[in-house]
Amino acid sequence: MAYATINPYNNEVVKEYPYATEQELQAALATGHALYKKNRKQPVAERAAILHNVAAKLREHSAELARACTIDMGKLLRESEGEVELVAIIADWFADHGEEILTPEKVKTIATGSAEIRHSATGIVMMVEPWNFPYYQIMRVFAPNFIVGNPMILKHAANTPTSAKMFADIVAEAGAPEGSLTNLFLSYDQVTEAIEDPRVQGVALTGSERGGTAVAEAAGKNLKKNTMELGGMDPFIVLGDANMDDVIDIAWRARLYNAGQVCTSSKRFIVMDNVYDQFVEGLKEKFSKVVPGDPLDPKTSLAPMNREKAKNKLQKQVDDAVAAGATVVYGNEPIDLPGQFFMPTILTDIDKNNPAYSEEMFGPVAAVYKVHSEEEAIELANDNPYGLGGIVFAGDADHGAEVAAQIETGMVFVNNFMVTLPELPFGGVKLSGYGREMSHIGEMAFVNEQLIVKTDKPNLDNVAGGLVATDPA
Repeated sequence: MAYATINPYNNEVVKEYPYATEQELQAALATGHALYKKNRKQPVAERAAILHNVAAKLREHSAELARACTIDMGKLLRESEGEVELVAIIADWFADHGEEILTPEKVKTIATGSAEIRHSATGIVMMVEPWNFPYYQIMRVFAPNFIVGNPMILKHAANTPTSAKMFADIVAEAGAPEGSLTNLFLSYDQVTEAIEDPRVQGVALTGSERGGTAVAEAAGKNLKKNTMELGGMDPFIVLGDANMDDVIDIAWRARLYNAGQVCTSSKRFIVMDNVYDQFVEGLKEKFSKVVPGDPLDPKTSLAPMNREKAKNKLQKQVDDAVAAGATVVYGNEPIDLPGQFFMPTILTDIDKNNPAYSEEMFGPVAAVYKVHSEEEAIELANDNPYGLGGIVFAGDADHGAEVAAQIETGMVFVNNFMVTLPELPFGGVKLSGYGREMSHIGEMAFVNEQLIVKTDKPNLDNVAGGLVATDPA
């Protein structure tokens, strides 16, 4: 079976799911398109009420949702619980603010009459989402598009099918009309088929560069608008006057949260020479204190990686980095447990010829670089193919913001942990993708920005460009 929940803590196959049939896909397209037409006439306030109920149902089922998430992909139970609450917050925010965001925009114009831009649904949105935040990744697209009135078809990751099904069931239980969110266990060929269908008008993907390229190609060939949130090699810059207690306390969390399997994880630590040794020693100490074990156990502080394939890929990347000259300062030793555990590892002495210099390591591996000036730090931060997020620590927050503004990423946090909230736009540049999710920007991702100009009486003397024919002789 292509879709299966395999517990990464004990390698147990929990449940398998068959691929969706062609009939199921066609039924989802037909139901979604019919709902799109109906939604065009429905007041936004009615959908807002349903979205508030989605948030309530998420909280009502929080314990079972969190447990399913942990068993699906291995994250610590407390992190899964936090994810469920986050998606409820996102649903409530768009329910509260979504209608206001859709308010028609007045346009000043010399045209006769008045002009405004109205924002409306465009049709079905195809969602292709990853495993690392099974609920959050869905909600980032679902909440704003549900408010807009765009029905959605979800193709989730093959290793988190139970989470995907439970989320869709919650949406239905909350009273959302059939077709609002249809979870289908699709093959990649079926995803392409859906994108090619004229009833699908948008595609949202979060995932790998490889997956994004394939989906964007299909969307481009069919002239479908799409958003892409792909990988990242986020820099964590430590300036020479930073508060090192704060730096170290956040650095290890920024790298090990969700076992380091986060697009916006800090993966490259760029540290000024005068605090470099202190930083490395502090990070080693924090890494040495994590406790691997059952992610359902509150005593556990290091979760397994999501599956064997991911662990093996990361190990090969570390081996290749060491072969190319990198130094293992800490870690890179086996953990004597049956699950997909990877010991937190610190690499230094990575030069430009090392594959680790330009590859994303999606797991608990920190690459640490020593720099001798702010200019060198900024240059190193930008010298990579990605541009998603970043963190800057500085003694003065305003100066830190000045440095942050020179980093080529979609998001930077100064003297703080990277956070995600519904009011904050999420996305990147370069190979990290394009477009933004969440906030007012995310709500506008798949809308028709329709211009309407109205007047009680035309004025043919006030026409620019000579576009109106002269009276016949």
